[in-house]
Amino acid sequence: MRKFMQTSLVLVGALTASSASAGVYSQNFEVDSSATWTLNSGPSDSAADYFFDYSTVGIPAAPNGAGTRGMKLQANLTNGLFSGMSVSPTGLVLPGDYTLAFDWWANVNGPFPAGGSGSTNLSTFGIGTSGTNVQWPGGVQSSVFFAATGDGNSTADWRAYSSAAPTGYVDGSSVFPFTTRNSSNAYFSSFGQVTAPAAQVALFPQQTGTTLVGSAGMEWHRVEIEKVGNIARWLVDGVLMATIDLSTVTLGGSNIFFGHSDTNATSSTDPNDASLLFTLIDNISVVPEPASLTLRALGAAFAMRRR
Repeated sequence: MRKFMQTSLVLVGALTASSASAGVYSQNFEVDSSATWTLNSGPSDSAADYFFDYSTVGIPAAPNGAGTRGMKLQANLTNGLFSGMSVSPTGLVLPGDYTLAFDWWANVNGPFPAGGSGSTNLSTFGIGTSGTNVQWPGGVQSSVFFAATGDGNSTADWRAYSSAAPTGYVDGSSVFPFTTRNSSNAYFSSFGQVTAPAAQVALFPQQTGTTLVGSAGMEWHRVEIEKVGNIARWLVDGVLMATIDLSTVTLGGSNIFFGHSDTNATSSTDPNDASLLFTLIDNISVVPEPASLTLRALGAAFAMRRR
């Protein structure tokens, strides 16, 4: 019995210690990965650049990787329709429990804090999609996803969506640890009140001013979406934003997605919108949850003991 317990502890310790590196999927965009992504577009125009050098628009390197290549996502720049888009790794199927983590930057056309023409857009990201259907706030929701405006100028700047709330969970919903979704809520006070990078201001002098307290734009954030059993949790820089019971929703698959959406039926008239209004994603990783690895280790140890 003692030998069995020792074997179990060794296996659990080894697997738990290696969980951070035992990834299921990763992408840092330093090599052109365009052929490995599927773009799903809503009713308006959309664009995705999977090998975008964001230093060309004055954005510093993301904090959790090397280089300045990332994925640039845009929607409804010209057609004037309420719309959005999403992209997924082609054919990705995620088993069991995991944590999806990535660096996120919401770039917004200034000046701040009001933003320029059409500046109120959403960055979106989620789990449980087939990867072949567009996921955006105005569409059919077959995933669980989360969203935030970059400029903080919506009445709902931090959002969550699912089949149970296809137009978004409302203020006061039990999925949120806060009462209102507006950037003015003190819950979000650790975000915002930043200036555009000096290198971006040098390229685009309109990028002056300071962003609103509680807004997400113009700075790097580390986003995590944890799936453990029937629970999905969304965290930004370690701050819990939403918790959703997956048994209450309908999912279309087990892929992930990233996206961008407008918040209304107009397009920006800013001549620099294509250069300044976008969602930027870098350093994606999907790793198994340590709890699931521990259970696997215990199962393996029990099997060894039986043999």
